Amino acid sequence: MLDYLFLAAGLVCLIIGGDILVRGSVGLAEKLNIPPMIIGLTIVAFGTSAPELFISVKAALDNASGIAIGNVVGSNIANVLLVMGLPALIAPMVCDEKNILRNIIVMLGMTVVFMMMMGIDGTISRLDGVILLGLLGAFLWDQYRASQKTGSEAVHDYHEEIESVPANGLVIAALIAGGLIALPFGADLTVDSAVSIAQKWHVSDDVIGLTIVALGTSLPELATSLMAAIRRNGDIALGNVVGSNIFNIGSIMGIAAIISPMQASAKIISTDMWVMLACALIVAALAHWKVKIGKRVGVTMTLLYLVYVALAFT
Repeated sequence: MLDYLFLAAGLVCLIIGGDILVRGSVGLAEKLNIPPMIIGLTIVAFGTSAPELFISVKAALDNASGIAIGNVVGSNIANVLLVMGLPALIAPMVCDEKNILRNIIVMLGMTVVFMMMMGIDGTISRLDGVILLGLLGAFLWDQYRASQKTGSEAVHDYHEEIESVPANGLVIAALIAGGLIALPFGADLTVDSAVSIAQKWHVSDDVIGLTIVALGTSLPELATSLMAAIRRNGDIALGNVVGSNIFNIGSIMGIAAIISPMQASAKIISTDMWVMLACALIVAALAHWKVKIGKRVGVTMTLLYLVYVALAFT
């Protein structure tokens, strides 16, 4: 039971740590008068990926590549099937967000590049990490230029994702310090307990990374999308999913691989990365044909995710 309690505690530390780090960092950026567009593109985007990043770096350093890579692949699958599926049960959404098709093409491209890196020799090397991080940098620069041309102050209002931004300097410092303490602590608990659970269940590390860890680190995105659906603003879920999947591959895999190269398992190469690609294609199809995602589609996507998790353990 201790392993399960430690895993839950680790995931809670990661979620809370990521949230307070983002709020503190945004508060500091606003006090420094950094443009909202830059805050939205960098601080908020990187900060919301902090739990996955700390998990993957810790797992890579501990030679638990299955958890590191599985976390990213599993999160991208959960983001599509669950983070889009469950909110659709509350309120329907239509994939017609402005410029979303352009971002989906980037997501598909980075997904294919990531798959090729794993498929060639099964290794995500430091060079691969540099390439992935470079692709993410090019995407951010393109977003910046596009928003400048349209005269938009920000790609989106990041305050939709952050409930309150502190203005007091001491509160800002406390939130940043708390986040920087909670994130590595939560990563330690999560990775160590996940490895122990995998050993007791006689399954590989990547199965735990693809399912339990990936689902846990996707909870912030799920909570944001559910709240948006309750407020009848569910259309932002698609943008959140696409952006999160791009950052998972570009920043998390990029940074983790630069710190410590990783080996992809045969299971991920033969099965799971193709499921990840299929999910990306589902998003592209829904957006291209502007499909209304209602209860039927939401139920189908949620059931597909449950089937995927069940098959992962069998």
